[in-house]
Amino acid sequence: MLKYFVALLPWFCLGLAPCQATAQALYPQVRVHGLLWDLHEVHVAQVHRFALQTGFVSQAEKEGGGFIYEAGWVQKSGWNWRAPFGKLAHDNEPAVHLTFDEAQKICKFQGKRLPTDAEWVKAAYLEQRDQAPAGFTKGQRYTFPNGTSARQSHCLNGCGNYAGQAPKGALWRGVGHVLVMTTPPGVNGLFDMGGNVWEWVDTGQGAEKVTRGASWWYDADRQIESDVATKPRDTRVGYIGFRCVQDQ
Repeated sequence: MLKYFVALLPWFCLGLAPCQATAQALYPQVRVHGLLWDLHEVHVAQVHRFALQTGFVSQAEKEGGGFIYEAGWVQKSGWNWRAPFGKLAHDNEPAVHLTFDEAQKICKFQGKRLPTDAEWVKAAYLEQRDQAPAGFTKGQRYTFPNGTSARQSHCLNGCGNYAGQAPKGALWRGVGHVLVMTTPPGVNGLFDMGGNVWEWVDTGQGAEKVTRGASWWYDADRQIESDVATKPRDTRVGYIGFRCVQDQ
């Protein structure tokens, strides 16, 4: 049976590396396939703690803003992980406008790492709980990270009816992401492995890295296992986030 874990981070580093002194934050995790997985996508409050401890400034911040697609890539002034759609984010919004390498650094700071593509796929589609709740069966491989359909996930079409965090008129398409854990948990009890925001994984060739799970900008059919998207590792856009895993 899978068990949920909460990592209580200390106030002080005490000489340990990587430093995890992030003001007694709680990080919910779940054990899946021998790894401890973040239950949800890394959110803004976690990146705030990382920035306070390290002085981190993202590439999107340095350049004046991240990007969004509007019949072509458009840089948006002031849009970054702190203000993903031009207004200050809630603490529990998924952190976006972060590059692959920035995501990996944030995971490392927490004593974790980004999952590989194989690890992500196994956790997202293959149910492993001995006592899985109704709708899930141990050993079954599902079409979507939410199970047999994507109806309870958050996407453009074919998903649930959720109000995104983007201000009215801010986006050319879609409503933006929702707060983490807004949608019901899916396979292995993980939240938003399908939809909400794409997730960086540590797989790819050269400057290209894989993202998984699709996002609020895409229809439900992009959430299936065979959909493998790659993007330049320095991509900093409003619909790519990430989650971390911890080796045991």
